[in-house]
Amino acid sequence: MAETASPRMKGRFTTCELVRREELTEDLIKFWIKPAEPFVFKPGQYCTIGVDGLERPYSIVSSPDEPEIELFIEVVPYSEGGHLTPVLDDLEVGAQMTLRPRAKGIFVLQPGFKNHIFVGTVTGVVPYISILRKFLGDSGYPEPADGVAREDYNFHVLEGASYDDEFGYDQELNELASKHDFIKFYPSVSRPNEERNANWTGAKGRINLLVEDYVAALGVDPKETCIYACGHPQMIEDVGRRFADTDYTFVEERFWKED
Repeated sequence: MAETASPRMKGRFTTCELVRREELTEDLIKFWIKPAEPFVFKPGQYCTIGVDGLERPYSIVSSPDEPEIELFIEVVPYSEGGHLTPVLDDLEVGAQMTLRPRAKGIFVLQPGFKNHIFVGTVTGVVPYISILRKFLGDSGYPEPADGVAREDYNFHVLEGASYDDEFGYDQELNELASKHDFIKFYPSVSRPNEERNANWTGAKGRINLLVEDYVAALGVDPKETCIYACGHPQMIEDVGRRFADTDYTFVEERFWKED
């Protein structure tokens, strides 16, 4: 899958510094960047960083209340159409990057619902982490809407990956689920028979093929439920089709589109 990266456009830019990085797998890395100027965003939004005239948007993992911006990046090799991510992969702590000064995106928490079904693939889990961190850390988030109080909220994170080492936030999500009965985490691997998944004991199969049964088992009122999908476009399209003719509300966020 080709990565999209565009030449830097004219306009105002600020900068940011890479203050920490962590390699999860050969092609998945976590970045923590520190903006040179205050950077305001809503949970679920994305920022746009750049190097050497190339830039790309990335959804933000961190809560707006955290001092650094955390990113979860999939590296696409040059041979597969990568442009910016191979450059990012070579950066060392202390490196400077450009940062567009305004966050963008409308893939944010929908406050008019009691039940929130977060469906994602690998890096597609990112906006959900930001939303959950903000929700747990700020008693005023989100603002009341349509009579739905904070104590009525229920979150279900359904994440799919090819391999179990691609779940970048499974430890955090498992801990949150163990501490809060209104948070559930349901990960699944799509290649359970490969050696890399030898120790996997959880759900098996593509997450888009499991979501209908999961939601049906909850027994929730569709009109009180919002289903979110973020990540691979084929997953998003399939989940959208499955709930198209229902009373569930469906929202999506695509990191990239297929050519």
